[in-house]
Amino acid sequence: MTDQPLWKIAVDTPLPEALTYLPIPEGPELQRGQLVNVPLKKRTAKGLVLGPSTASLNPDIVLKSVQSVDEEYPALPEHFIKWLEWLAHYYIHPVGMVASLAYPPLSKPQQVRKSSRPPVIPIMESEVPPEMTPEQKTCFETISQFKKFSSHLVFGVTGSGKTEVYLRLLEKTLAEGKTGLVLVPEISLTPQLIHRFARRFGDKIAALHSQLTDRERTTQWWDIIEGRKSILIGARSALFCPIQNLGLVIVDEEHEPSYKQDEKLKYHGRDAAVMLAKMADCPIVLGSATPSLESWKNTLEQKYHLHTLRNRVANRSLPDMSVVDLRGEKASEEAQQLKQEKYSELPFWLSPLLFEKMKATLEAGDQAALFLNRRGVAQMVLCPACGHTRECPNCDINLTLHHHSHLVCHYCDYHESLKEKCPDCKEGHLEAMGLGTELLENDLAKLFPDKKISRADRDEIQNRADLENLISDMESGAIDILVGTQMIAKGLDFPKLKLVGLVLADVGFNLPDFRATERSFQLITQMSGRSGRHVKPGENPGAVVVQTYNPEHDSLVFAQKHDFEAFAQHELNNRSQLSYPPVGKLIGFRIQGNHLRVVQDAARLLAKRAQALKAQFPQYEQVEILGPAEAPLAKLKGKFRFHLLLKGPQAGIINAFARQTMGNEEWVPTGIKILIDVDPMNLL
Repeated sequence: MTDQPLWKIAVDTPLPEALTYLPIPEGPELQRGQLVNVPLKKRTAKGLVLGPSTASLNPDIVLKSVQSVDEEYPALPEHFIKWLEWLAHYYIHPVGMVASLAYPPLSKPQQVRKSSRPPVIPIMESEVPPEMTPEQKTCFETISQFKKFSSHLVFGVTGSGKTEVYLRLLEKTLAEGKTGLVLVPEISLTPQLIHRFARRFGDKIAALHSQLTDRERTTQWWDIIEGRKSILIGARSALFCPIQNLGLVIVDEEHEPSYKQDEKLKYHGRDAAVMLAKMADCPIVLGSATPSLESWKNTLEQKYHLHTLRNRVANRSLPDMSVVDLRGEKASEEAQQLKQEKYSELPFWLSPLLFEKMKATLEAGDQAALFLNRRGVAQMVLCPACGHTRECPNCDINLTLHHHSHLVCHYCDYHESLKEKCPDCKEGHLEAMGLGTELLENDLAKLFPDKKISRADRDEIQNRADLENLISDMESGAIDILVGTQMIAKGLDFPKLKLVGLVLADVGFNLPDFRATERSFQLITQMSGRSGRHVKPGENPGAVVVQTYNPEHDSLVFAQKHDFEAFAQHELNNRSQLSYPPVGKLIGFRIQGNHLRVVQDAARLLAKRAQALKAQFPQYEQVEILGPAEAPLAKLKGKFRFHLLLKGPQAGIINAFARQTMGNEEWVPTGIKILIDVDPMNLL
């Protein structure tokens, strides 16, 4: 056995632990945080130096030496390495694969190439900051007193000016010579926010998000690392840029489910940001009009400081909300008769109330937005003669009709042409059932032929330019009616938008997920919050019309009163009875493969291992094992899927339990993949 020091290297490969290597022969001393090149099987791989190894090794193992240090990248800061190690441990993901996310996609540009694309951060005229409201001022001054790690929740109604508080806090951070990190949930939020930041901070901003090319990402990364820029705005992946001298982290719309990554490293951007701030010892500010129950519970337990903005800026009033009960049979005979006489030309999805409010809004020269969380013309096609529906051959899901002629799977992109005759009974004709944004757009064009209608969903908005064009058309008033999916519900601010209609609020009510009610409440409140953001005191407030078959649904009852606190209390009581998050902790296993029987057997074997482990160790007594059961989406992209859930009182306990259940994974049958999801946000 050699007397040379050994080194732990986190290599970019799906091995749970770091590997052990000898130092570079005759080379410089290694240090923690360096990126190195190491031999791995028959190739050279990149790895992060985690430090000297104290592992006692089998004397028969022949160790290899580190080949060289990658001089291109500076060593990672200590707080950042600790954070990467925490991510790997908490989310049960190979440490080398986590570390690989800390580097840009391409090597450093030697000279800056001229790009024909628009700049990542546009050049904007600088603005004079507006006067802060008393609430904003109190919020800013209170948070400013904290210099070290502390968590703050800014709970402000929609339109209360949370962004202005963020801008002031960042100005202060920069004045102290430190850097800031701002996370936003989706690319759809970034254009308006980036413009606002560019007007205040000019060329001090870099941005990282999915709509950038690899070259743009790499350039933005180096701009932050080498100190040319001092504020980084981005989606959740911006966390992995190893910013030096971090003074403030902000997570806007912290409740958004899109902060959770569903593939590979299944981390939650908000939770990871809190840990990053803790390791960097700087304050973190989370903001939302509809905080997640996780964050709300943390304020109730005084782990987070709560700052409340109860009023909209300039005392603008919150919109008036009307709920339309779509269960027509409850209407009086007079109402039904009136509908037949006066509104017979309305499509089935449009209530007289929403139609009249749209007419009045458009006549006043204002804008209306209709929201429906479903794309396409119809959710399914069905043969009324035999009941046959067209399903995707790769996924356990109905195909959606687009353009009246095209059937598409929204999960794997399978598509086929719509055949008129039923392929099953050969007699009936396939008919479109249900509702999608494309159908809304077509129907509205007939009702309002002289109005400009635009659609915002994944079919229409494919890239950054599409989105920026849509936003500037809404801001300039070129669009009269906007139809969209949840893409339009988030953080956007349009001065002339006075009416918001939720066409079918029920879409999210009955999903097989314990968070369905919370999501619905957030979506209804956030979507309502787009309305009447710029009405002056004394003017009519904006209006919201919610159409539903379930007017008594919890999420609606509380949203109508704009009462988040009562909603949160009610929902936390419901959750605590079943120990669902945020009261208890969850870990999900997804077992998937190509053959149903093999997947089923592997799922049972996993459950058996879990039951045996629980019986053997008293510390796991409180862990509940749920399943295995077929996933609600039982087949996706050709793979059969089963779920097994662990539920327990503390993260540490079920985390250790999940690791032990998986063991060295040698028992996993060939062709089977088991994916672990810590704190799952999506159980479909």
